[in-house]
Amino acid sequence: MKIVPMIAALGLAAGVAAPGLAQTDTATSPAEGEGQRLGILECTVEGGWGMLLGSSKDVVCEFQRTDGSVDVYTGSLDKVGLDIGKTDKAYMSWLVLTTVANQPGENALAGTYVGVSAGASLGLGLGVNALVGGTKDQIGLQPISVEGVEGVNLAVGLASLTLEAPQ
Repeated sequence: MKIVPMIAALGLAAGVAAPGLAQTDTATSPAEGEGQRLGILECTVEGGWGMLLGSSKDVVCEFQRTDGSVDVYTGSLDKVGLDIGKTDKAYMSWLVLTTVANQPGENALAGTYVGVSAGASLGLGLGVNALVGGTKDQIGLQPISVEGVEGVNLAVGLASLTLEAPQ
């Protein structure tokens, strides 16, 4: 593999990811109006191969609510678009937001979230995934740390995170 094409690919992915990384206003919700923070969602994504036009990987996530309680969710992270290469285990963290009017209860994060995804790695890599969905599509997942992944990979496209209720 030549280094120059990989560096160009990393630059392209960084350019696509930059707008999401620049978003720092954590007090607003995915919908218009004021929002509220529900907590932090941290996920571990299994490693695997990108299948050129997409991938599907299992996830295990811990949701730490603002009251300190923790829920564990399982599910999958599916990507459609350019996804080439092999990655090891990845780690992602999101700030979980909703509208003030929405009062999610038990299993609040169960559901499907969709959004744009971009990432690249050559050894240690970076990625970003801002997603909206869940209860009545009123829960937003805003990246609070850049995805940490190891491997050789380039991915740009749409992401879908499906979380199943804790057992």
